[in-house]
Amino acid sequence: MYRSLNYLRKSGEIVLNSRFKPIFVFVYRSIHESSISVPTQVLVDNQNPDLKNLQIAKETERICQIFSNHHASGSIDSASVEIKITPILVQEVLKKLSNAGLLALSFFRWAEKQNGIKHTSESYNTLIEALGKIKQFKMVWNLVEEMWQQGTLSKDSFALISRRYARARKVKEAIEAFERMHKFGLRPELQDYNRLIDTLSKSRHVERAQQVFDEWKNKRFKPDIKSYAILLEGWGQEQNLLRLGEVYREMRDDGFESDVVCYGIIINAYCKAKKYDEAIEKYHEMERKNIEASPHIYCTLINGLGSEKRLSEALKFFELGKCSGHALEAPTYNAVVGAYCWSMQIHDAYRIVDEMRARGVGPNSRTYDIILHHLIKAQRTQEAYAVFQKMSDEPGCEPTISTYEIIVRMFCNEERTDMALRVWNQMKAKGFRPGMHLFSTLINGLCHEDKLDDACKYFLEMLDVGIRPSIPMFKNIKQALLDEGKEATVLTLTKKLQKLRGTPIVG
Repeated sequence: MYRSLNYLRKSGEIVLNSRFKPIFVFVYRSIHESSISVPTQVLVDNQNPDLKNLQIAKETERICQIFSNHHASGSIDSASVEIKITPILVQEVLKKLSNAGLLALSFFRWAEKQNGIKHTSESYNTLIEALGKIKQFKMVWNLVEEMWQQGTLSKDSFALISRRYARARKVKEAIEAFERMHKFGLRPELQDYNRLIDTLSKSRHVERAQQVFDEWKNKRFKPDIKSYAILLEGWGQEQNLLRLGEVYREMRDDGFESDVVCYGIIINAYCKAKKYDEAIEKYHEMERKNIEASPHIYCTLINGLGSEKRLSEALKFFELGKCSGHALEAPTYNAVVGAYCWSMQIHDAYRIVDEMRARGVGPNSRTYDIILHHLIKAQRTQEAYAVFQKMSDEPGCEPTISTYEIIVRMFCNEERTDMALRVWNQMKAKGFRPGMHLFSTLINGLCHEDKLDDACKYFLEMLDVGIRPSIPMFKNIKQALLDEGKEATVLTLTKKLQKLRGTPIVG
């Protein structure tokens, strides 16, 4: 079916007018100062849930466009939207703006001034996540104080803050954030300690996570098997099988026998370290102990063996998974799709997609992202673009921000930034807000093609929504401008960047 696709068909993307006046707008010029008119639209109580969700999605996108335009032009006087602002809508808009922390904060402050709106702990936490992404931790702690005063503060907020600090490589601050729970009268329990250790491990700070575990074990908390599983997974991700073995022995010394979750983690660690025979032996050890393998374990083995082009063995575990009694899930099928793709048997990958569809377990956007990755790797870019265009036509397979990043990078690498911008505009029309990595991909591509005016435009847009560029990306655009003798432009961009770094956000 896919091999007969017409690669040159028009896709019907919506192309936005991306020109904007490059004004750097800070949150203290808050949106409520503008005369925004939002008449009430009453939702029908007995509306079909699917229709209601569709209506919320449309209203969410409309609100996002209003606030995006505000930051781009500095004014929304012409905006008039017939939308009733509800807590559900607030939450959905904040999720959509998760990659644009300044916009999220602007909307949050505006929304709380609408009749009947009182922010929930969920909306506060979504905003904390968005601001944490752009490292605006001072404002994050201001929000914590607000939540405490309003009685909506929970331990979840501290977990989010710790995670954002950890991802920003501020490990000390991540641990201090966890310990600040006491100041607000919240007492951490075992699940909270486990969550902190998990946060540190997943942020590539497993050594520090191990230190926290060792220092606090049996003093501040008594570990359970999940505590050990977290550390096993952390060392497995680091491919440090020696430390993984030490934790495994300590776990057994403390009276915990490996369960299916721990086996899954260990098998995954062996696969990640490309020790597939050892992974298979662990699977057989489970069989000898009458521990039934989970779908996750079959998925892990299929993924690992498939990536090594040991296709026949991967398919053997697929058949074992089918016979296990567990319902086959989309991730397992996706692993098989990937296994065929690694062996460049793309036609068989498409066959599995058809089987997924027939069994009602997919496909999903991840299925197509896997296929796209391998098509692009094989330089079959026309076919990749055709598959990308078809995704929007299949329910549940609509492109995600990850998909758009794959395609934008593909065209930038092909020196087709004209097509990259076409996809970019389609992405924006669908309501997706790019993050730093996607901005970097586009801006670097534009610089490479000497389209410096466009590169500067998107650099300013990135700053305008509060996203700080990576050092390599800024050096790239700076050098490209200097090579063209545009020192004045470099000075302007540098000043705007310094202003973003040095100006605190005011709520």
